[in-house]
Amino acid sequence: MIRSPCHVVRDSGGSAAAEMAMVLPLLLIIMFGTAELGNYFMNQHSLVKAVRDGARFAARQNFSNYTACSGSPGGTVVVDTQNVVMRGYLSGGTIITPNIQLADVSVTNSCATTVGGETMGGIYLGRTNGAQIVTVTAAVTYLPILGVIGFKGFGIQLNASSQAAVMGA
Repeated sequence: MIRSPCHVVRDSGGSAAAEMAMVLPLLLIIMFGTAELGNYFMNQHSLVKAVRDGARFAARQNFSNYTACSGSPGGTVVVDTQNVVMRGYLSGGTIITPNIQLADVSVTNSCATTVGGETMGGIYLGRTNGAQIVTVTAAVTYLPILGVIGFKGFGIQLNASSQAAVMGA
């Protein structure tokens, strides 16, 4: 049986498969992109929380570790704080944020004698340097989950910083 050209043009058999073939790449990009974006935000959130916990830990260390108004705290404060940021504990535990190294976490301190025009009082009264402020900062290269299929990312950095006033042990 010979079909007329008009019959062939009106034939809709296989149109669903053709439409799916055209839409599937877009659907896959949206699906994998959503998963990657969710992973990025989860890693950023865990890094921010870890840095905040690290600053809180460092601020609870003894005043004797904070003698200068610049640089890094003394004693084992820097290494201990780096461990808290990386693992959530002083030792042991698993790495919280993927791809983080000790060198990615910095711990510095500074001094403030006034805040908002007010002179420091309370536990800082009589301290010539005023209040010691510890700053914990971390910058980590983002490790994409799609790296297992060849996507290496674009060198995106996860950054977090937190400050806390040193209150002593």
